[in-house]
Amino acid sequence: MGQKKLIRFEAIKSFPNVFQYPEGMPGKWKDFYKNDHPLTLELACGKGEYTVGLARMYPQRNFLGVDLKGNRIYIGAKKCLEEHIANAAFLRTKIDQVNNYFAPDEVEEIWLTFPDPQLRKSRARRRLTHPKFLRLYQQILVPGGLIHLKTDSPVLYTFTKWVIELCALTVLEDSGDIHADPDTLKAELRIKTHYEGLDIAGSNRIHYLCFALPADPLPEIDDILHQRLMEIEKGEEGLAITSITDEAID
Repeated sequence: MGQKKLIRFEAIKSFPNVFQYPEGMPGKWKDFYKNDHPLTLELACGKGEYTVGLARMYPQRNFLGVDLKGNRIYIGAKKCLEEHIANAAFLRTKIDQVNNYFAPDEVEEIWLTFPDPQLRKSRARRRLTHPKFLRLYQQILVPGGLIHLKTDSPVLYTFTKWVIELCALTVLEDSGDIHADPDTLKAELRIKTHYEGLDIAGSNRIHYLCFALPADPLPEIDDILHQRLMEIEKGEEGLAITSITDEAID
């Protein structure tokens, strides 16, 4: 591990706005923030650009960035301390364990900002909008709580739309290209993350979805979703074979 990472890992141990695998926190977050304002999570927050940006934008709401990488959390947490942003904090843990740190109905909204799209179909269950994760979120969200997805990955965007369709979820906003009309772009989507600037997908498009999760259990669509992915994979293989055959004939 590099020297800079070691320094950051050591530093966040003393940061009052960073929690590392804390115990006894479900139902206690209002005690930390010293108010009962609505709580929003940014999962896989990285350097916390959205946690910090939203906290600046909405002082009457509380924000918590969640990520496993402490050296990244350090960036956002330090900025909050320097700017005296009291309504933002950070939690270091794995995303698939997030339900262990909150009581039912303790969270109002969740932001997923440029999460790893897990492009290999065999890793689709690791996508943060897979039903496996949505069921975790349901355990801590208020009924009708919102999920915001902002991504440059057309794969993750399309996949999430399938999940929404198969689960019959309510969509509040759907944009295939948020920058298509800059004049109507809402303030929350103007916040930029480090990865947004990199445009890793090379698509030059930022996709956005906002949808609500009901209190009722989600339908068991996992097998249907898996089958759809397999059918697409077979179709892609068929196209590849056809292409090779055509080239051989030519």
